[in-house]
Amino acid sequence: MKKTGRFRKAAALAAVMLLCGAATASAADLTIQEAVDMALEQNISLKIKEKGEDTAKANLKSARGTNSFSVSAGASLTDTKTNDVETIRNGSTSLSVSLPLYSGGKNQANIKSAEIGMDVARLQTLREREDLRLKVIKAYYDVLESKRVVEIDQESVDRYKAHLTNMEQLYSAGSKARLDVLRSSVELTNARQTLIKAKNTYEVNVVTLKNLLRMDQSEPLNLTEDFRFTPFFPKMDACVSYAFANRKDLIVDTYKLKQQELAVTVAQAGYLPTLTLNAGVSGDHRFTQGHGNDHSRTIGLRASWNIFDSGLTEAAVDKAKTNYEIAELQVKKDKEDIDLNVRQQYYNMREAQRRLIATQSAVKEAEEDYYITNEKYRAGQGIMLDILDAQVALSTAQLNYISAEYDYARYKAAVENAVGLDIGQSPNVIDPNAAAEAKKRFGDRPVPTDAPVSRDYLHARSVVDDDRVPEEIEAAAAAAKAANIHEREAR
Repeated sequence: MKKTGRFRKAAALAAVMLLCGAATASAADLTIQEAVDMALEQNISLKIKEKGEDTAKANLKSARGTNSFSVSAGASLTDTKTNDVETIRNGSTSLSVSLPLYSGGKNQANIKSAEIGMDVARLQTLREREDLRLKVIKAYYDVLESKRVVEIDQESVDRYKAHLTNMEQLYSAGSKARLDVLRSSVELTNARQTLIKAKNTYEVNVVTLKNLLRMDQSEPLNLTEDFRFTPFFPKMDACVSYAFANRKDLIVDTYKLKQQELAVTVAQAGYLPTLTLNAGVSGDHRFTQGHGNDHSRTIGLRASWNIFDSGLTEAAVDKAKTNYEIAELQVKKDKEDIDLNVRQQYYNMREAQRRLIATQSAVKEAEEDYYITNEKYRAGQGIMLDILDAQVALSTAQLNYISAEYDYARYKAAVENAVGLDIGQSPNVIDPNAAAEAKKRFGDRPVPTDAPVSRDYLHARSVVDDDRVPEEIEAAAAAAKAANIHEREAR
């Protein structure tokens, strides 16, 4: 019995450990690709869009049905009483088949339009998937950035607290004025307000990402992938051209234009006759007075032509033509919008890339400046304003650098979305010549993951479309190159 009890306790302990392990494993550790895959699998908005494909299938089935056989059957049974004495019971049955032979092109146009509708629904689903990928990537980087902002603001609060403590000590010793203590206290309060806002922004970004992934808001979330610089080599004009040929929403608009053209054909069919083949059998049955049966068979063609309808057909044709012209203008407008969207996102990406290089050394310089200024002030050789300026400069440099990092990552994803890249497709397909040229210039060396552009002059030159590198980028790249050479020599 004792052994059995011990066995049960051991089994219970193992079960608890297993459950704890399962609970630990349930904490979502996600890379960017895993987050995207989860959203594509579970997102409600995408599932709603996918239902449009089922609707398109039903529409196609309906359109084909109108141009095919239709069979109808009927039966009746009647009792007739004459002079309240005799009851006469009769019955009838019928079966008829009809097949439209000519509809003026209406049925064929509707079928073709429904087939195009299938492609439209499929492309709309694919575009929704691409848009969802962009939303997830942006939300992922928003969480990472806001987390680092919280860390920077927390460091800023800690520095202000240390500075306030130092001021109070110096004030107690009689070497500093009460005004410096008050000013330090005010700056600490302001820094705490900024930290509170940063923490709230982080929480909002986390719940936004979880919503896209359909995660339980109480479930822990751990993002395991941080910013990694990856060069984007295609030229802007190549991106625009690729978008015109591959943006699925633009292809959808061209398909809808074709549907409107077919709608004109459908409307014009009202001017033409229709021809239908009809065939059927029927029978009359007498259940009284001798039980007689009569049978008949029919087959024939039925033609119909609406010669005058008070202008209804003409109005339908005019409406269809107007809708076609609207669809034609919509295609032109969407091309202009796509051109603008691609160029905007491309310029934003390049701007963030240049900021990333320009701010690469600013953080270390600001840290050094703050340290020197703080020590000078402690030695009585500086003023309070110098300390505050140095603190603001350090926080600004840190925030500018991480902003440039995550802006580049987000804008790069936005460019890929704007040109219409399929999920998982390499940007090199946009401009193979640029990719080949980059490989020729820079080789197959891997891009460093930690501050890559600050350590490689060649990668610094790859941020622009040609060799006209701005002076500030040249200066930053040259400084980085010199630092790298000095580091290698020291080793």
